[in-house]
Amino acid sequence: MLNKYLFTLLIIILSTFASAKGNRWQGVPFPQFELADQNKEIKSNSDFKNNWVVYYFYPKDRTPGCTTEAKNFALENALFDSLNTKIVGISYDDSDSHKDFAEIYDVKFTLLADVDHKLTKALDVDTFFPWPHPTRQTFLVNAKGNIVKHYDNVDPDTHSSQLLKDIKSLQQNLSAL
Repeated sequence: MLNKYLFTLLIIILSTFASAKGNRWQGVPFPQFELADQNKEIKSNSDFKNNWVVYYFYPKDRTPGCTTEAKNFALENALFDSLNTKIVGISYDDSDSHKDFAEIYDVKFTLLADVDHKLTKALDVDTFFPWPHPTRQTFLVNAKGNIVKHYDNVDPDTHSSQLLKDIKSLQQNLSAL
């Protein structure tokens, strides 16, 4: 009987921690950063002031999933712009790699080079297996600079479309207040 009780208690505790992890970023200000983009220009939070921002982290330029995700964002970039939302891709790749990637796939939005891994580590999206890289995660940030939604399970094929739906819904809910 005691074992059954302890097992139930353990499940409740673990469930609490699991659900807390998923919401831990909501309402938190996006960390301050200064990173080079694909044109070797230093970008910071202030460059996106008064805009909603999709900060999407991805493992590596020119890999299949990352290419799919970037192409989908590029195809829908005008729709994001119409919602006062900027797209910012972030990986460990350097500015030169980002520049080539952007030119090949007609990426018009910002790609940031987190070569020292500081932003990625601050948001706990880094991993070392099978090589050091950011995991595929996204942070949706409102015009005040606060994280309104964190996506830790991203499908590169459908992610941009899902974000558009979520942004429309969140912006409508905010305007109703």
